[in-house]
Order: sequence, then structure tokens, then C-alpha cells
Amino acid sequence: MSEEYDFQQIEKKWQNAWEKEKAFVSCEDSEKPKYYSLEMYPYPSGRIHMGHVRNFTIVDVISRFKRMEGFNVLHPIGWDAFGMPAENAAIEKGIHPREWTMNNISHMKVQLKRLGLSYDWSREITTCLPEYYRWNQWIFLKLLEKGLAFRKKGQVNWCPQCQTVLANEQVVSEKCWRCDTEVKQKYMEQWFLKITDYAEELLSGLKLLDKWPEHVLTMQKNWIGKSKGAQLTFQVADYSLCIEAFTTRIDTIYGATFMVLSPEHPLVEELIKNSENRENLKDWLDKAIAELQQRTESDDFEKEGIDTRRKVFNPFTGKKIPIWIANYVLMEYGTGAIMAVPAHDQRDYEFARKYSLPIKEVIVPEESNPHDSEDLFEDYGVVVNSGSFSGLPCREAIEKMTCYAQEKGFGGAITLYRLRDWGISRQRYWGTPIPVMYCKNCGVVGVPFKDLPVDLPEEVEFKKGEGSPLEQVEKFVKTECPQCGGEARRETDTMDTFFDSSWYYFRYCSPAENKLPFNPESVASWLPVDIYIGGVEHAVMHLIYARFFCRILRDLGLTELDEPFPFYISQGMVTKDGAKMSKSKGNVVDSDDMIAKFGADSTRLFILFASPPEKEFIWDDKGIEGSFRFLNRVWAFFQDNIGVFKTSPATPNRTASAENKIEPLRIKMHQTIKKVTEDIGDRYHFNTAISSVMEYFNQIKKDCPDLRSSDDGRMLLKEAVICLILLLSPFAPHICEEMWEKIGQKKLLALQPWPDFDPDLAKEETVIIVVQVNGKMRDKFEAERDFPEDKIKQKALKSRRIQKYLENREPKKVIYIKNKLINIVV
Repeated sequence: MSEEYDFQQIEKKWQNAWEKEKAFVSCEDSEKPKYYSLEMYPYPSGRIHMGHVRNFTIVDVISRFKRMEGFNVLHPIGWDAFGMPAENAAIEKGIHPREWTMNNISHMKVQLKRLGLSYDWSREITTCLPEYYRWNQWIFLKLLEKGLAFRKKGQVNWCPQCQTVLANEQVVSEKCWRCDTEVKQKYMEQWFLKITDYAEELLSGLKLLDKWPEHVLTMQKNWIGKSKGAQLTFQVADYSLCIEAFTTRIDTIYGATFMVLSPEHPLVEELIKNSENRENLKDWLDKAIAELQQRTESDDFEKEGIDTRRKVFNPFTGKKIPIWIANYVLMEYGTGAIMAVPAHDQRDYEFARKYSLPIKEVIVPEESNPHDSEDLFEDYGVVVNSGSFSGLPCREAIEKMTCYAQEKGFGGAITLYRLRDWGISRQRYWGTPIPVMYCKNCGVVGVPFKDLPVDLPEEVEFKKGEGSPLEQVEKFVKTECPQCGGEARRETDTMDTFFDSSWYYFRYCSPAENKLPFNPESVASWLPVDIYIGGVEHAVMHLIYARFFCRILRDLGLTELDEPFPFYISQGMVTKDGAKMSKSKGNVVDSDDMIAKFGADSTRLFILFASPPEKEFIWDDKGIEGSFRFLNRVWAFFQDNIGVFKTSPATPNRTASAENKIEPLRIKMHQTIKKVTEDIGDRYHFNTAISSVMEYFNQIKKDCPDLRSSDDGRMLLKEAVICLILLLSPFAPHICEEMWEKIGQKKLLALQPWPDFDPDLAKEETVIIVVQVNGKMRDKFEAERDFPEDKIKQKALKSRRIQKYLENREPKKVIYIKNKLINIVV
């Protein structure tokens, strides 16, 4: 009587066995090639969702495969454990953020282990613990020493009711997400990291990342935003103030009929402070800034502005032009101030028409490049109405005008970046304390390294609407200056959690290191990360910050690495019922429910089978049922034939039977090994790898009755099933370990070598020839591999479908790519 597939018992058994045997604990080993596989570590929200399951399972399959291929695999896990949700829980539920976070970690850890993920748990890190965040503070102090950490005034979202700064995502429809109070913009002293010092290196480094998705590289290029142009100084009339403006088109300067500042420009307050219309200006600014914070780049919006009633001198013409503030100019671009040229810029033109501002043409098309006079001309042409520069081609005028500005002292060539210095200050409790203090005598003083970590105080009160709880903890705030011994006040801001995630992949290499953030020798052994997987929502901020940190740690002498992630896969989101899974939409699928009903192996198999990693994954309840049925069929077949597998000796990779005839199943076996090896190791197409394993199983099942009737057949059948277990094991490791043990194997399957294939046997006997006409596929047919070229061409040209496209015309050329395609050019 065959044994039932009791997945719950089987999965628990092997999870315990892997843990007991320390199967996935990694150590440095110079005898083996290393492989560092990593997914973006999770935030401990309390439960893992299907997006997590997909991400973690993808990396797990690669890790298991590489381990079986003979690599020394590092596959660690940790927790991105600081952040606002824990503090919200403290306010709403009366539970301390640390307790809430650690409880969530305990629960999620059980969930991850139930999935059978091959993590090295001995390297687990938790960023909210002092043994991790002390090194955040150490790195910050090193940056402070080098001038890369600094303090300045910056603009923030401020809730007057809660008396705290809000992150952009906490501002909903211009109101506080907690109390529904209208959010104001406020200038506050903030701590920044000088990421702009690395802008060019971060940009040029993208050329090395040829294994990154193109859309992610484009997002990073745009975020860094390099622009070459000129910076000009505009003197404010009747005022000892100058405004710097950046332009890539200095050749249009004679057509600049007004200047526009961003509502967030730091000189706005100074320009309007003595205005009779100050209150109206201030109200308009607050509204415009709030709208700017909520706007995305794709938003369509009406251009609006307000006249400051002040003027600047155009440095080339000497004429006064008005200063406006408008919502279409951003601080993120250039200097936050533009010279507006409405005759040659669409946005400036629309604004000028709306507010009846003058429009002056200063560029015309070259004679060889006719232009519709009714359309705005924004291209390069010939300069006109521009004094001594008139008649020059635009590119020559740009060069000469820039030199002129340099000679006269009011401008010159410059390269600017859209990238801004990284503001890391957060006015909240649950984050890394910034390790500085303020002394009346000594100013800003860094905490001595020997006194790290600066611990978060445990005894705090969390009250809605009272800002950071740290400000109320007198024992924390009051301290002694280490330089003069006088009274000092601790910084009560904490660090942006992106600080934690910018270097955690270094810490995994030596998590117990207590003299430095990590051991440089261990890092040299393991890094760079060989494959990094995470969502596209992190394509800009996290990945840029991590690349920046890699460079600053290099410049601190801790690593020689420039790029931490040479290979990055951006996995697609998991959707259900046409939308991304979310609690608010009520379409979340609970991983615990799926594992309880179908088992971890079925869940893993389905989430990998439905689509390749980079594509969107559409959840379908019938799909997981199909994966469950497949594993049940494999189990039932195995149980029905277990006597054969236990008693028959397995042969080496034989290539022929006694009659010297190659068995079809052996050919299929080697073809499947080749296909699955390439799909996992080269293409990362797990869906097609699983499909090949399923086809292979069907072939085994079909051939089984005949093979059981002879000794040679039974030996081949056992060999084929051993191969099936090995190939299926990265995807469904628990059931495969169980079958491996039941055929008499004593050692863990997870640590067995990956099967080899014979290239001659793996070669397909037939191939599909695609037939194109002028580069478009019009037909295809099956042919023997290496069939003569002339006969392949004859068959293609005689095809009825192809005859229809040829229309009795003689082909100009017939191009044949062996065993792949024919392109007929007519």
C-alpha cells in the first residue's frame, strides 16, 4: 500500500534536519568559488506577503542550485527593523516599538523557515539592535570627520498639530495622515550626507552595470541628472542680492524677458519680506509648496505664478526683467531659478501667455532646416536680435557667450546634477540616534567612538501630537561635553532608515565583528554580491544610497570595492484580481494559509512557474492547485515504483543499452539536465525550467511499464528518477529530500552535486526553423538538426505561406542561420 503525501510532516522533518545539520551555514573557503546571493531584506511588518514569498524563493532556488554546482554559497537574512510603523503601533496600541518589532520578527522568522529557505541564520542581523546601529553611528562620525556629514537648513513637511516632520508618503492630499491637519512647509536644521560629491562617479559607474535592467539604469541616470551648461549671476535691482541661474541654452539669453524662482527657493523669503503684499504672497507660497510635494513627474498641472514686484538685471542686455515665483520651476533642477525665454521654451511660453509677459524671438532656423512659423522653435539654429552675437550658429554662440560671461565675471561654464545631498534627519524615536551633541562652548561635538553606541532610551512616553518622544527624555537629552566638561544637549533627531540598508550587505560577511563595522578580509572574500534581487520601487533611492555607501566605505579604507551589486534583477509585483495585493483592496493571499493547505513546496513551485522573475505575477488559486496535483502525481508514481528504486543499482551516465541503441529516456534526461541548468544558471527562467522537469516526468511515467520488464530498464528507470529528484530539488526541496532518503541515500540531497549532461546526448535531434520575409516571421517548420542548407532553403521557398508573401517575386537574398532561421529578402 502506497504512502500518502503528508506534506506537513515531510516539510517539518526536513526543515528540522537542515537546521540540525547546519546545512546552509557558510564559511570562507578558498578552495571553492564563492557565490553571494541576496534579496533585499524585509521590514518586519508582522507577516510575509506573496511578494516576499516570490522574492525569497527566487533567490533560494539560485542559492540551492549554486551550492549543488560546487560553489561556496553565502545566502544570509536580516531585518530592516527601524521605521515609522513601530512608532505608530506605540501610539495606537500602547506597545513599545522594540517589543512590537521583535514580536514581528519572531513570527516572520517562523514563516520563512516554513518555506524551506536555505538561509544561513547564524548571520542574521537586526538593524534596531545596538550591535548593529552602533556602526551606523561609527560611520556617521567618520563622515563628519571628512566633511561628508553636515548640518544646514532644509525644507520639510510639518504638521502643526502633531508637532513633527512628516515623510512625503505621510502627506495625503496635502494633510497629515494621522490627524488630517493641513501640512505646512517649514525650514529646519537638518543633517545631510554629501552624496553630491560622488555624483559623477555614481553616474559613470552605471556603465559597469551591464547586468542591470535598462529601465533601472535609466531611472538612476535621470535621478542623478547631469547637465552641462552655464551659470549666470543676476543682480537684483535696488537690492544687495544676487540670484544664480543655470541654463543649458545661454544662446537664448537675449530673449530672457523674466526670471522665475521655485516656490522652495531659499531667497524667496528675503525677496518678499518687505513686500506690501507679503501675506498674500506667503499664502500662495504655502499652497504651491504643498502641491509641489505631492506632485509626481507624470502629473499634468496648470502653470501658476505670482509677481514679486522685484526685478533683476539681464547681465547681457543690462535691462531690468521682473522676478516671478512659479510652480513649474523645481529646486531639484539647476539652482531653482531660471531665466525664462518664452519664444523658445514651451513651459515659459505658456506661462508668458497666461500672464501677458513679453515674448522676444532670438533664434531662427537655419536655411537648410525649414520650420513652421506657427510652431514654437526650441531647436538649435542661428542667433538673432542678440547684439554682437547675432548671426552665429547656436552651438558657436553658446561657446562664445559662456566665455564672455566668464571674462566679465558674471558667469561661466558649469556641470550640474539633479542629485541633491541626502537629508538623513528624522524627528522620530524609532531610528538610530545621531551621535552628536551641542555645547554652548564647543558647538557641535561628535560623541567619542569609545562611547558608542548612543543607546535609544527604553523608558519613553508615546503621545500623539507631541513630536519626537526623545525630546522629553531628560536623561537622554542632558549630557556632558567630552571636550570641555560643560553641559551639552544631545541631538534628538534619528537617522533615515535608508542609512541602515545602505551597508547591511557588508555586515553579513562578518556579523560578529566588534572592532569595525565589518571585517575587511571577510568582505574581500565574499563581495561583490553575485546576484541581488528586489522590487523596482527601490531602483532609485536604496540602490543609489547603497552604491554611494560602497564608495564612502572604500574611501574610509574598509574595502576596495566600487560597485556592490554587479548583477541586479528587479522582480515583478504580485497581483490578484487585476491589482497589486494590498490589505486595502482585500486581495491579499496569506502565505500561511497556502502552506497549511498545499504545503511550502507547492507554494514555491507555483510562484516560480507562472512567470519569469522580472515579469508581473498574477495570482490564480487554480494555479497553486495545479502545482499541488503535480507533486502528488510525482509522489504517487514514486510510491508505486519504490521497490524498483530501492533494489535496482543506479548506473553511471550510460549512453547505450546492450543492443548499442541509445534509449530515448536517456536522451530526454540529458536534454532536460541541459535545459534546466541553463534556465536556472544563465537565463533565470524558472518557469521554463519547471516546465521541462514536468515534461521529463511525463516521459519517465510513459516509459516506466516497458523499462520495468528488464534489468537494464530498471537501472535506467532508477537513474532517471534520481535525476528527476535532483532537478526538482531547488524548487521543491522537502519532497525531494524525502524521496532521496527513501531510495537509500544517507547524505542530505541539498548538499549533493548537480547532475552533468553529455553534450552529444543533450543535442536535440530536430530543430524548429523560423522563416522570415524581410525580417518578419511568416512561417516555421521542423527539420533534422544540421540538415543540408540547400534543402532547408528549398523547403522554405516552397512553403504555401511564404509563396503568398513572395507574390511571384524572385528573392534578392536568402540568409540562413544554421538550425535557427531563414530570412528571405525581397
